[in-house]
Amino acid sequence: MRLILGSASPRRKELLAGLGVVPDAILPPDINEDPARGELPRPYCARMAREKAAAVVAGPDDLVLCADTTVALGRRILGKPRDAGEAAAFLVALGGRRHQVITAIAVRLGDRLWQREVVTAVKMKRLSDAELNSYLASGEWEGKAGAYGIQGRAGAFIPWISGSFTGVVGLPVAETAALLATAGYPVHQDKGEAA
Repeated sequence: MRLILGSASPRRKELLAGLGVVPDAILPPDINEDPARGELPRPYCARMAREKAAAVVAGPDDLVLCADTTVALGRRILGKPRDAGEAAAFLVALGGRRHQVITAIAVRLGDRLWQREVVTAVKMKRLSDAELNSYLASGEWEGKAGAYGIQGRAGAFIPWISGSFTGVVGLPVAETAALLATAGYPVHQDKGEAA
């Protein structure tokens, strides 16, 4: 059984490696990621993971793993910012408030699909002008939902989370391992390496 990771995210690849899982191929799908009018964050995130999994070209015996991470401030979806101005607006809006980070996972084998969403509550502190400008200058916000990555410099802005840290990074490993195992992928088998 070949495993195809439908994501260009180096973080997702690293999190899989932590499970001892190395994808046989990495084929990020190209889909429209715009939310539908009035679409709520959790259903949007689940739809993105599902559509990504459906868009990856795979053989009937290939297992496809896709994920989508969405930052939700109430009913508002904070996607990947288009520019530094939008990133600043996201970070200011998140400052001093709790928000949700939703990561949806989809695993597809032929016509079968297994799916799960993991929701983590996160609090970001209010950023000073110096912190905000320094973070924007770092470029770490680029390509990240909500304009931040908890595993980088922005970790210093997060005093509290409740839920899955790896889910906030982009792939909740416990839930991903369980879905892969359910689909028949040998996650926990010894592959000849020392434990």
